[in-house]
Amino acid sequence: MIASKTLRTIATSAIATTGRRPAFVAAASTMQLYLLPRHHPHPRQQRRGYHENIVEHYENPRNVGSLDKNSEDVGTGLVGAPACGDVMKLQIRVDSDGKILESKFKTFGCGSAIASSSVATEWVKGKHVDEVLGIKNTDIAAHLKLPPVKLHCSMLAEDAIRAAVSDWKAKHEKKKTAGEETLGMGEGEMMTA
Repeated sequence: MIASKTLRTIATSAIATTGRRPAFVAAASTMQLYLLPRHHPHPRQQRRGYHENIVEHYENPRNVGSLDKNSEDVGTGLVGAPACGDVMKLQIRVDSDGKILESKFKTFGCGSAIASSSVATEWVKGKHVDEVLGIKNTDIAAHLKLPPVKLHCSMLAEDAIRAAVSDWKAKHEKKKTAGEETLGMGEGEMMTA
């Protein structure tokens, strides 16, 4: 067994050399000591991690931010998953023809939730509001190669898209109804609430 004083000496020299604290791994069968930087797995272990698509959208998320939720051409979807604590806000700006011009998101959650939000905002831009309702959580999960334990993140993204479209349609119908009432009034009449 290697004495703790020896380990401290090795650790001190490793920190001085690399600037990082090493991870000590002793192989029980050979009693060898491996000095590894913290981000490297044990030489005999397979490294497990997220797919590069998840990492890319997590490290470089697209369309982060907010739109004016009170604007008539903006639909806001706010959804959450009580089981894991993830909360996702997705907003869309839609033109008069129903085409999505801009999309933004803010997500409080894990890397998979952030990546799912980022992908969702990319996929909805430039499409018609009825067309984006065809985006399924399975499509997002397949694109990101989400592990089974993280599928709820893609479900949140699908729910956020649906909620944003639903909010925009409600505002659009309200605006349309108000416009029809205004057109039906005669000259000099005032609309009362």
